[in-house]
Amino acid sequence: MTQPEPTPNSFPNQPPAQANSWRQKPDSRGHFGQFGGRYVAETLMPLILDLEKHYRSAQADPAFQAQFDDLLEHYVGRPSPLYYAERLTEELRKDAPAGKGAQVWFKRDELNHTGAHKINNCIGQILLAMRMGKTRIIAETGAGQHGVATATVCARFGLPCFIYMGAKDISRQQPNVFRMRLLGAEVIPVTSGAGTLKDAMNEGLRDWVANVHDTFYIIGTAAGPHPYPELVRDFQSVIGKEARAQMQSRVGRLPDMLVAAIGGGSNAIGLFHPFLDDASVEMLGIEAAGHGLDKEHAASLAGGKPGILHGNKTYLLQDEDGQIDEAHSISAGLDYPGIGPEHSWLKESGRVRYDSVTDTEALSAFQLLCRTEGIIPALEPSHAIAAVAREAVKMDRDQIILANLCGRGDKDIFTVAEALGTEI
Repeated sequence: MTQPEPTPNSFPNQPPAQANSWRQKPDSRGHFGQFGGRYVAETLMPLILDLEKHYRSAQADPAFQAQFDDLLEHYVGRPSPLYYAERLTEELRKDAPAGKGAQVWFKRDELNHTGAHKINNCIGQILLAMRMGKTRIIAETGAGQHGVATATVCARFGLPCFIYMGAKDISRQQPNVFRMRLLGAEVIPVTSGAGTLKDAMNEGLRDWVANVHDTFYIIGTAAGPHPYPELVRDFQSVIGKEARAQMQSRVGRLPDMLVAAIGGGSNAIGLFHPFLDDASVEMLGIEAAGHGLDKEHAASLAGGKPGILHGNKTYLLQDEDGQIDEAHSISAGLDYPGIGPEHSWLKESGRVRYDSVTDTEALSAFQLLCRTEGIIPALEPSHAIAAVAREAVKMDRDQIILANLCGRGDKDIFTVAEALGTEI
């Protein structure tokens, strides 16, 4: 059988995009509309172009796809389950008007090896790194889940691993810091700025410029210089492709609404992308409103404006002089002052609706899922769960909301306990 030509926006097994499709490949400069691009030092440009060349080659290589699929199944544990949250659905219906209260379903990516969606992308990127002959891996991390996933794949393939992590995040994510070190990674504290994800990514980029010949930077979200937003999206699209097939198999139709939390936006774009051309499916991305949109928050789409950071143009939190503002979220994984450029484009184009959830709302949703379903979520998807609770009561009972449960909550128990005034 002749191998099909790769589509311009995914691996060969992705359905071809329709004419005028929302499932866009960025243009030759890496832009989704005005967003994206590759704003990097001259030292990095040859490597970025080489990365794109090797990624295009990998897309067209059935052996790369086969190895990626094999590792996702037998190492990561995919496909992740599709789960009907019956007790949560009934709990939400208690406060809904008559006839209202949508069914709540979860794509359970917290059951992946390492406990989050991050491993999907890390598997793909380390295969690219080895394809390019790179012998040293660096990464940045906020909540630690990307750091753990990067350390995991480095241990699996025997490559040295260096993880940049903000000092504040190291303090509030000790379980994941310990995991990274157990896996053989060197965790490098970053004390500049607020000591959070933005600052860790700054240091990662500085390292990359200084060690360009042997180092591969595994970026953890669908941001950064082109082709990172596209390739991270494509690796994470396994989430949406599985969810689409599972919904059709179990329910016989697609969901009415998709919901996902957004920091940089990789779990959300991974869920949304395979559904973008389905006009019947509404999509809702949830940013972190922190203490409130009029106070400290991390909602760059709601409270930011277009600018350039970390190699791409996107919505960013900025002051009146264009300097990057510090972000805040109780969730270390959402504590970032920007967002992936494709999300900025989807907001402006109107295909995806974006909203936000406060720290307090996320904490309440965290506890709600624990007591109704026996699932302890990470604080990142707790933001999505809070939005699900808001939306479900407005929708009819035969409608379906599918949310991405992108991480498990064992990493966050100390943060939640402190917020609730409980000593561990």
